Amino acid sequence: MSYEMIAILMFGSMLAMMMTGQRVFGVIGFVAVVAAIALWGTGGQNIAFSASMKLMKWYPLLTLPMFIFMGYVMSESRLADDLYRMFHVWFGPVPGGLAIGTILLMVLISAMNGLSVAGMAIGATIALPELLRRNYDKQMVTGVIQAGSSLGILIPPSVVLVLYAMIARQPVGQLWLAGLFPGLLVATLFVVYIWVRCQIQPHLGPVLPEEERAQIDPREKIRLLGAGVLPVVIFAAMMVPFVNGWTSLVESSVIGALAATGAAIWKRRFTREVFETCTRQTLAISCMFMWIILAALTFGAVFDGLGAVRAIEGLFVDRLALGPWEILIMMQLSYLIMGMFLDDTAMLVIVAPLYVPLVGALGFDLIWYGVLYTITCQIAYMTPPFGYNLFLMRAMAPPEITLMDIYRSIIPFVAVMILALCLVMAFPQVALWLPDYVYGR
Repeated sequence: MSYEMIAILMFGSMLAMMMTGQRVFGVIGFVAVVAAIALWGTGGQNIAFSASMKLMKWYPLLTLPMFIFMGYVMSESRLADDLYRMFHVWFGPVPGGLAIGTILLMVLISAMNGLSVAGMAIGATIALPELLRRNYDKQMVTGVIQAGSSLGILIPPSVVLVLYAMIARQPVGQLWLAGLFPGLLVATLFVVYIWVRCQIQPHLGPVLPEEERAQIDPREKIRLLGAGVLPVVIFAAMMVPFVNGWTSLVESSVIGALAATGAAIWKRRFTREVFETCTRQTLAISCMFMWIILAALTFGAVFDGLGAVRAIEGLFVDRLALGPWEILIMMQLSYLIMGMFLDDTAMLVIVAPLYVPLVGALGFDLIWYGVLYTITCQIAYMTPPFGYNLFLMRAMAPPEITLMDIYRSIIPFVAVMILALCLVMAFPQVALWLPDYVYGR
């Protein structure tokens, strides 16, 4: 049997097992180990052992539990409640102002968490009921919350970028810095879209009534600004020492976790129940990601041994005579299609053994490609029929918001994300300028 047929058989077996509902890491690891033993005998089992040793020795992986814990502390201690009240007060007079404030809230939550699900949970429980009570269009607000929560996988500290860094063997710090400007670009495009749409159709996002604005104490408005300063201070305490070279990435992650804990204690919201919940969730998610990374490393090692990457490169370049950019666009389209059925980690683990080496062989920057992959994941999170955020929203939304409302709500925001993806592809320095500046000094 040719190596190409073995690779196709491995992918086919993996997809078939996933359709049975098995865990992603279990399916990928099982297929990889069975293929290794079948190809190279009992010595093939050493591939999985070598991958586990590589994982245990990867020092930057310590950042993963630190940032997950930081995000859960900010979420469970309800520090986002004050943030939303601040945006409610300051952006109320603007058409679509509460929707714009929700996007800005998601930006700050993303800078404190790194996971999409946290932004979705906060948006659905805090922002959604208030926006509906203020007579915002239900399709507009569900789209805003889904789009805003997706920023968590791009703006640092992104857990998805940590996973990509491990699989692609790229520095986490450079990937985080590369994701910052594109993440802010996407958020800015969301804000512009909401403002323009509500200027044209004011009934979609009505302003806060004049009499209600008059009842807001000016001192309350000033006090609420402190709620917006707090996450900025936490983010600065974590990132400024790292960017200036005073601390390592792992040390900065510890600073972030301590700063979030200190803020919760200062607000008198760090109870025993909060600590227990945050610790349990951190352990569960960290273990999940470690198993996924281990399975991905094993699967990638088998593919390296098969020479499948060279075979795929030969297919695209020699037989189909495609140029580098045509191949890259085909890769992004395949991510969008897979995103209709799989989550971001499954997509990365399945195709990374093929795509990442091929991208490097075509002469593209792997840091830049990591940002493209993450933006594509944001789009895939919201594409029917099985987009991750679509079903999270359906589970959290009130009964009057139907699944068809949720599907329709994401159409303009997906278009905005595709525009952002095209901009980053056309102008790579949007992503690469900051890491080049920081690491090139």
